[in-house]
Amino acid sequence: MKRGKRSIWVSILMVMVMALSIFGATASAQQQDTRELTFFSGFPNIELNKGNDIQQLIAEKTGYRVKETYLTGQSLGEAIGMMIASGEYPDLIVADTSTPQLIEAGALIPIDEYWDEFPTIKNFWADWQWEYLRQADGHIYAIPQGNVNITLTDTKVAEAFYVQTRVLKWAGYPEIETLDQLFDMLAGYYAKNPTMEDGSPVIPFGILSSYLDNPPLYLDGTMNNGTVIVDEKSFEVIDHNVTATARRYYQKLNESYHKGLIDPEFMTISKDQFLEKVASGRVLCMVEASWDFANAENSIKALGLDDCTYVPLGITIDEGIPEKYYIQNNTPILTTGLSITTNCKDVRGAMQFLSDLMTEELMALRNWGIAGTDYLIDENGIFYRTPEMRLQAKNPEYRASHFCPYSGLLGYVGMHLDGKNAANPDLQPSEFYESLLPQEQECLNAYNAKTFVELLDKNEPITLMEVPWFPMWTYSNMMTTDTPGGMAFVRMEDAKTRYLPRLVIADDFDAVWEEYLTAYNESHPERFIEEMQAEVYSRIEKMTGQNVRPAN
Repeated sequence: MKRGKRSIWVSILMVMVMALSIFGATASAQQQDTRELTFFSGFPNIELNKGNDIQQLIAEKTGYRVKETYLTGQSLGEAIGMMIASGEYPDLIVADTSTPQLIEAGALIPIDEYWDEFPTIKNFWADWQWEYLRQADGHIYAIPQGNVNITLTDTKVAEAFYVQTRVLKWAGYPEIETLDQLFDMLAGYYAKNPTMEDGSPVIPFGILSSYLDNPPLYLDGTMNNGTVIVDEKSFEVIDHNVTATARRYYQKLNESYHKGLIDPEFMTISKDQFLEKVASGRVLCMVEASWDFANAENSIKALGLDDCTYVPLGITIDEGIPEKYYIQNNTPILTTGLSITTNCKDVRGAMQFLSDLMTEELMALRNWGIAGTDYLIDENGIFYRTPEMRLQAKNPEYRASHFCPYSGLLGYVGMHLDGKNAANPDLQPSEFYESLLPQEQECLNAYNAKTFVELLDKNEPITLMEVPWFPMWTYSNMMTTDTPGGMAFVRMEDAKTRYLPRLVIADDFDAVWEEYLTAYNESHPERFIEEMQAEVYSRIEKMTGQNVRPAN
């Protein structure tokens, strides 16, 4: 009897060993069948953990996984310059404003030579839209990543003055419209609450020395054209860098710096170090794009600092100025995007993979997660999440080990391909508000809002036909030193880099402002403005057929 039992256990063990061997061989075969593509993005982000759940599912369905690398510790120009010097490139790359350098170096493959085999990619944009990307040699080297399937009302705002909810609650949820009102509130809160609970000092207003030039655009109530203001009636291009509003903004920063309201280390810290301070919950307010500090805000939540997350404010220089921080933009920005490099040994495989990523099934997997684990589906086909799922989705470790949005690759935004749901939970009306922290909900309720967009002025959506020049930074960012305007632009940026931080700390603001104007004017900004003006006229003529150039 005993020997019989032993025989049975031996048999069972042998079956288990065989099963494990088969499973191991299958898993190994799956790994061998899966090809890897390398990817670099010129934008900061969090890299996925090894063994990421959804990345593995996507690999099983497509045969490809992507090894992502993001910009960190250096500028985009430096990173791309090193690639060009070494001749070593990833398979896929988002080089943003450095795309022209890669084209000039012969590092990118022409997408249009392959896309007839991949209609999903060829039809991702309309023929007239692709023409914006066609280079002088007749080829197209980049695919703008996010196409709006069906426009939905946004719930979040990109760039704005972002303030922590605890500050607004302390102040009684006031109506804050102007720069002076904002800094008065920050100063009052800081006087009463100079440190965090752990004793670390609070930073009332966080700034980065390399990002000081954009706020005057918004303070004047204009759309973000990046480097200039375009008068919407006369189409005149105006240099925003030296306007009266710009001077007032830098003077306010100067006053605030000397009152101790601005981080004294702002001139020496890197972007990563700045975001580390944001992630600690110490920065009460800043001017930033929400996507840029999203990971830092996730860290704030992970620390349990629930009253230290941010909501946007539409600040202007004076009362009565309609602000334009958020405008529903139905104008796709088609200048750069995702490129495939000459180092890619499997271009057709990469194109097929990018096509596969845009199926309804994989778009849901990338943006919502796994059905039954990360979201549920009601009887009408509407996606929703339980409170536990929403909490889990905020956990940075869970996000890195489980979710795989492949956000730098191609995909649809707005409506999901099923025609029922939003492309991601943040746009699902029932999900956005419910996913907020109680402190955030209290803040929105105080302002009779349900989304962050509703905290700002309501502006009518824009289209390419209505403002065919917008945004002008898509042109200035692609300028090279081959033209007088491009050379002037480089020198203008150099003058700002040297002088704007000095304006913040100057003991004699007026004197340094005059030095700045001298250095700035020596860069010949009029040459830059002249080329930008010509581009505005060209874009209007291209879209509307109208000649709006002034008569000589």
